Amino acid sequence: MISQQLKAHFQIKSREQLCNPTTMASNGDTNRDAFRQLVVNTLERRLFYVPSFKIYGGVAGLYDYGPPGCAVKANVLAFWRQHFVLEENMLEVDCPCVTPEIVLKASGHVDKFTDLMVKDEKTGACYRADHLLKDFCKDKLEKDVNMAAEKAAELKHVLAVLDDLSAEELGEKIKEYAIVAPDTKNSLSDPYPFNLMFQTSIGPSGLSPGFMRPETAQGIFVNFKDLYYYNGNKLPFAAAQIGQAFRNEISPRQGLLRVREFTLAEIEHFVDPDDKSHPKFSDVSTLEFLMFPREEQVSGQPAKRTCLGEAVSKGTVNNETLGYFIGRVYLFLTYLGIDRDRLRFRQHLANEMAHYAADCWDAEIECSFGWIECVGIADRSAYDLRAHTDKSGVPLVAHEKFAEPREVEKLVIAPVKKELGLAFKGDQRMVCEALEAMSEKEAMEMKANLESKGEVVFNVCTLAKDVMIKKNMVAISKEIKKEHQRVFTPSVIEPSFGIGRIIYCLYEHSFYTRPSKTGDEQLNVFRFPPLVAPIKCTVFPLVQNQEYEEVAKHIAHSLTAAGISYKIDITGTSIGKRYARTDELGVPFAITVDSTSSVTIRERDSKVQIRVDVQEVASVVKEVTEGQSTWNDMLSKYNAPSVPDDE
Repeated sequence: MISQQLKAHFQIKSREQLCNPTTMASNGDTNRDAFRQLVVNTLERRLFYVPSFKIYGGVAGLYDYGPPGCAVKANVLAFWRQHFVLEENMLEVDCPCVTPEIVLKASGHVDKFTDLMVKDEKTGACYRADHLLKDFCKDKLEKDVNMAAEKAAELKHVLAVLDDLSAEELGEKIKEYAIVAPDTKNSLSDPYPFNLMFQTSIGPSGLSPGFMRPETAQGIFVNFKDLYYYNGNKLPFAAAQIGQAFRNEISPRQGLLRVREFTLAEIEHFVDPDDKSHPKFSDVSTLEFLMFPREEQVSGQPAKRTCLGEAVSKGTVNNETLGYFIGRVYLFLTYLGIDRDRLRFRQHLANEMAHYAADCWDAEIECSFGWIECVGIADRSAYDLRAHTDKSGVPLVAHEKFAEPREVEKLVIAPVKKELGLAFKGDQRMVCEALEAMSEKEAMEMKANLESKGEVVFNVCTLAKDVMIKKNMVAISKEIKKEHQRVFTPSVIEPSFGIGRIIYCLYEHSFYTRPSKTGDEQLNVFRFPPLVAPIKCTVFPLVQNQEYEEVAKHIAHSLTAAGISYKIDITGTSIGKRYARTDELGVPFAITVDSTSSVTIRERDSKVQIRVDVQEVASVVKEVTEGQSTWNDMLSKYNAPSVPDDE
């Protein structure tokens, strides 16, 4: 029922002036900046969010959500749970923010969760090296109208390969382009890696190092064995978690888009790697939206509206399960009120893909900052469960029981521990484990070399060195065995949602201005769908009158009983000013008490009113806000005019 009401919302075209950063882009960055400043000023003034610790000067990358911001966030998360957790029967967990070092060592975060940083050589101020280079290239391309075609091509190439540049290559480019500290114009240090995790210790001894988690996913992976058992030892299944994550960003900017503490909502969908079909894919296969495959990106073509089913059948999207979640993410974002024409799904380029990933797509939303990644949807294969299996020694695997035993050819690697002990002494265990962990291809190549040469050089990654393996140290063979079940490591499809980024883009997409009744000022409006609006309705006695105030209190009581959020305004301010105040908060409906038996209900964007008996108010508002009926249904039911009353 929600979708009916929201589809009606999408069809509404503003009768007023839309403040849209995309439509203003033709007038340059100045208008985008002015639009953004207008939105941010309104959000901070109405306490949607404000910088944290403001009375002490604030801290970059930390923000507090005020009452309307908390309500919008709560509504977004409630709908996320409904749309994903309830719809897909997911298993929700809640894991600690503090994570032991060993867990994040296994996942790769301790060694690899870094950005390259440069410092102002005089003040010590820190900057992300790739951001400085990106900003320089973009600024030159946008402002230097006389730039030679060859130079423009060079800068575009730098932007294309930015993620591939090593610390040395980044440093060379910074020196070549004479890039300096943006605030002081001082020279910069060479780039070096900076780990983005906040480090801590667990317990008073300081002997148990830990980190504030940079994502919520690891808590799900380490609980896989118990979740699999809870689910009846059946695949596929999905686990979900909403929680705080922490990243010690080098130079946070762009408001809510790049912060040091933020809310993530993540799903880990575990599936048989040999069967990534999805029984509900047909529910989303006919959806059409902007898709940006890597081939189009490389060839310089724009994103195109594409049928999801066609993208999966052609192999553009790797599999049905990944495609299913792309479709569900599209519906989630558009139901919230994200403009479908400023939403695209961009496939990761080869240089962005982790070596283990099968396919990755980002849901990107366009706002005044450009295209912003808000949701990542990745097929991570079996990497995460295997990494934790290797580090913990606990097999995180699934089982498929066969109706009849099957004869299969199995690789058998049998290290000869006595010979390995004599040769490697204290390193025997690590060499033995490395031999047993070989893939079939590696093992058969070693077997061939041992038979032809009698010895082979073998790299033991846990020792970070090569060792010499001789023929008498390991036996490698293939045997025919009867198996009653298949044991395998599941693949993981992971949609990961940056809630703060989604909410900020929703703020921009919902914001517009319209002239006041007198035409001497522009009034701010947030066009939130009722689904996410911080307050569903306001109650106004038309004038300060004891009888009207009693009716207003009666309506408030009935709204509370119906579970509808509301705000009463009994000030003597003019009704027009009270409407303007609540429009600026994005409140979709205003109830005006102008008699003791009936009231008017005004819809925010059209400003059209209907007259309803006092006893019916709560049920009418509930029907519309919960999507059981549309506003147009109510206009027909109550024979209301289709033009707004003059305010």
